[in-house]
Amino acid sequence: MRNRLLDALPQDVTSGFQSHFERVSLERSKILHHPGDTIRHLYFPLNCLVSITVTMREGKTAEAGAAGNREVVGVNAFMGGSETNQTEYVVQIEGEALKIEAQPLLDAFNANKAVRDVFLKYTQAYIAQLSQNVGCNRLHNVEQRFARWLLEVYDRIDTMDLRLTQEFIGEMLGVHRPTVTEIAKKLEEQGLITVQRGLIRISNLQGLEQIACECYAVVKEEYDRLLGIKGKPADGRGGTKDP
Repeated sequence: MRNRLLDALPQDVTSGFQSHFERVSLERSKILHHPGDTIRHLYFPLNCLVSITVTMREGKTAEAGAAGNREVVGVNAFMGGSETNQTEYVVQIEGEALKIEAQPLLDAFNANKAVRDVFLKYTQAYIAQLSQNVGCNRLHNVEQRFARWLLEVYDRIDTMDLRLTQEFIGEMLGVHRPTVTEIAKKLEEQGLITVQRGLIRISNLQGLEQIACECYAVVKEEYDRLLGIKGKPADGRGGTKDP
């Protein structure tokens, strides 16, 4: 298991960080940052999924973005100012991540142009994700967004088995659970997914891509263009390697 954003950084830099990284297990529903918190640590997900959510005054929550093994949680620490965030980062699929204090990365960001270029390109790709989400939520139907969301989760954790509840999916898509249940049943009848309690198994990736809106491909291509982080990072023997 590796994080693709880390793989995009210069190897001599990441090797120098090894003593600063802590491999941690993140449980579902764990909150990594609250709105207004000072960002003291960054997390590079390996096989977990972290949702970036916005909660309104009446208590309703919606997902603004997601972070998996091609992203980092807490990049705001490089943006200057008070180093806080106005969104909540919550673990939605449990798994492992690499945790590091913000200061060593900030020092490398300020001192090394190659590191700075990678994180600025990543920030550009992440802004593209957030911007596309705005248009997607406004213009595309729930079935298209549901298919897109499943594909994006798959891309970030590299497994067909997505341990997600329909209630949570409804919260992230901004719809009621019965709507999610209805669409999930329809996709299951088409042989695209299999639904179990707390688990959605993708059965047909290409079929989901045909149903998903254009936003899935647009965002994926932007990440690939800016960072070149396609597919699973290889260890030279046809497999993946641990950090």
